[in-house]
Order: sequence, then C-alpha cells, then structure tokens
Amino acid sequence: MERSRLRKPQPVGELRYPFDEPPRPGECLTVAPGVQWLRMPLPGALDHINVWLIDEHDGLAIVDTGVRSFESAALWEHMLDPPALRKPRRVLLTHRHADHAGMAGWLASRYGCELWMTNDEYLAARMALWECQAPPSPAVSMFYRRAGWEADALAHYRERHGYYADYMFNLPSQYYRLQDGQVLRIGDHDWTVITGGGHSVEHACLYCPSLRLLIAGDQVLPRISSNVSVMPQEPDANPLAQRIDALQHLRRSVPADVLVLPSHNDCFHGLHVRIDQLLRGQERALQRLREALAKPRRVIDVFRALFARHIASRSSEYTLATGEALACLNYLIARGEVCRERRCGGTHWYRLTHEAATGAPGHPSHERKPA
Repeated sequence: MERSRLRKPQPVGELRYPFDEPPRPGECLTVAPGVQWLRMPLPGALDHINVWLIDEHDGLAIVDTGVRSFESAALWEHMLDPPALRKPRRVLLTHRHADHAGMAGWLASRYGCELWMTNDEYLAARMALWECQAPPSPAVSMFYRRAGWEADALAHYRERHGYYADYMFNLPSQYYRLQDGQVLRIGDHDWTVITGGGHSVEHACLYCPSLRLLIAGDQVLPRISSNVSVMPQEPDANPLAQRIDALQHLRRSVPADVLVLPSHNDCFHGLHVRIDQLLRGQERALQRLREALAKPRRVIDVFRALFARHIASRSSEYTLATGEALACLNYLIARGEVCRERRCGGTHWYRLTHEAATGAPGHPSHERKPA
C-alpha cells in the first residue's frame, strides 16, 4: 500500500520535515516520483530503519534492507510477493552494518537480485561474519583492557561476541562495486555515488540531481549522530578525521536544498544546516575532552565528558562508547594535542601534551574547527 502525506513548509534556517508522519509497517510513502519510503523494525531503543524503493523499468532497486529477522522477512514478502508485480532487480547497500545489510543475502537468494555495495564494506562484512565463528582473540581482549575495562565488562563482551552473525544473512559471493563519483542509472534518473568513512569504512550515499534527493544512510541523521568508533582490528585508526572529511565532502558535493532521506528518523530539508550542527557538536565534545585531559585519564574515564551520562559496563553501549572515545582521543593524538602512555598492567593513559596545555605558539588552538 502506498500513500503520500505532505506537511506545510517550516521556517527557513532550521531543519524542515515535509511529511506529517513516517509510513506505517507494511506501507510505502511516496517521497518523489518513483521513490518510496518503507520503514523496517529493529530490536532495541532505535526501533526502526528507513529503506528506499526506487522504480526501475523492469522492477525495483532496494536501498538497504533491515536486520535479519522473521518480522523483516514477513514485511518484505508482504511488499514484494508475488514477485512478478514488484520484482527487485538490485539491492544497494549504504554500508555493512546489520540493520542495513542484514536481509541483503535473503533478498538476493529469494528474488535473484544483484548486490551493489562498496568494496571495503563488502570485504568488512565478510570478515566480520568470518570472525563471528571463533571466540574473540587475545588481541581483542587486550584492546579493551588497555581502555580500562574490568573483568565484568570483558565477560559481557565475550558473551555477546558473534551477535553480528545473528542479525545477518550471509552475503552473496558476487557483488557489483559502488565507487565515489560513479553515476548509476536507476529507472528514469541518474544517481551519483558519494562515499566517505568514519561511521563505517566506505559508506555510500546516493544523490539524484534531477529529483533533488540524497539517500544519506547514516552519514547525516536529523536528530541523532552516528557512532564513530575505533575497532580492535585497527587500534590506531583515525575514523573521526575520516568522518569530518566525509561530511565536508557531502557539503561540497550536494546542494543545500535537497530532500534528505536518512536511515533513521524522518526525511528533512536542511542538509548543510545539519552538517554544520554535527561539526559544531563534535568540536564541543572535543573541547570537553581536552578539559578532562588536564589530568591523565583512561578511555573509560572520559565517558562522562563526552556523553554526559553514566554508561553501564555490562551493556552494548559500553563497547560503542569505548570505540567513540578512542576515535576522539586518536584524533587529538594525530593533531599533536594529546599523548598516550602505557602503565603497569598495560592500561593506556591519556593527557594533554605540554604544548596543548600551555597553548604554545604554533600549536593548533583548542578552539580551532576540525579541518
């Protein structure tokens, strides 16, 4: 079932939401000619993901898929069966996370459609599924011990290890690569691929100039910010620098007046406004972190400065908070503002460098905006 519900325009200079409400389960909402909005359920506090159906001349292109679940499968069958009516020809994934890619293998197997995604996301998904087959390595445990984790947090992590595979069907052994700057013809319109890192290794957005649409995935969300984490596989990575570069790349590549189709929350106008909000919010978080590092701290000691609330050690949020705190710390290390030392037991401690603490000439200012 399909419907369209437009809202009156809202004041210029802030985010504007053109639809009164999102589509209900099992319904589509038209956002532009040939483009429908479908919402799939997720387990957890963030209880949905938005996916997009784009008309092709001989069927449909699907952008993102929802998490692997019986409920997701039932909704896809409701929307697509009998397949002769709306046969999917392609599944395009913005990135590998399970809420986006979980049903891709099922859709490809059931309907014989092609899988399209970036190379790094495809390989990262395959590697993550492979790693789920064995217990976490000693290197992974050491990664979290260095962050300051105690035994109960490590035990909880080991209990949850492999959960990614629970929410993912295996991906097909063949895929078609999405690359930055590539132009895809989907139905009657051209869509430009815009890639960037940070939230994931090679996240893909899709921009359609003729429809003035941006399928933003998790790169730009209107009410929440995407997690940016250092992962155990690459402990000295700098994903926050990649995230900032990705947002600036989007700002340069896509006009301000597009309708943004995000993976979570509602469709909105105000892309450049939201990018600026995200960049300013990130700089405020970095400044709070600098202030906290006037004294040496472990990773787990800076959670309060970054997130302004307690993070329980036996929760999935603890892993996300650790990865995001490390992303901020590694970013400041790369800028020469923070140094790290390993103390007895292998725990890492972080503090401002002398130059950063004293504001020495020639050193990046604490107030400087990320470049």
